[in-house]
Amino acid sequence: MQNQNIVVLGASNKPHRYANKAIRMLQEYGYHVIPVHPRLENIEGLVVKHALEQIKQPVDTLALYIGPERSVALIDSIVQLKPSRVILNPGTESDALELALLHNGISFVKDCTLLMLEHGRF
Repeated sequence: MQNQNIVVLGASNKPHRYANKAIRMLQEYGYHVIPVHPRLENIEGLVVKHALEQIKQPVDTLALYIGPERSVALIDSIVQLKPSRVILNPGTESDALELALLHNGISFVKDCTLLMLEHGRF
C-alpha cells in the first residue's frame, strides 16, 4: 500500500486548504505523494510537478482538488495519465470528466480523501 503513487491535482501550500491537509495525511500514512500545481515549486518538502504530463511513473490514485471549470481543460491530460482511480473530492464533480473517465475505463469515486484515509476506505 505504501508504495502507491498518489497525485494531488490542485495541490496547495496553504495549511488550511484541504489539498494541503490531504498531502500531509497521505505522507503520514506512508504514501508516495506527487503534488501538481502550475506555479509552486515545493509543498510540504515535496517537489511539485507543474503539469500532469511531467509525471512518468504509474499513478495509483489521482486526488482531485480543482473545480469543474478548471478540470474540463485537463480531461485529456487526466485520461492520458491513466490513474487506476480518481477521487472526486467535494466540489470537484464534473459530468464531462466523469463521462471521460467512464469511457476510458478509469474508475472514480465521489468521496473525501481525508475521510477515506481516516476510516480505512482509501
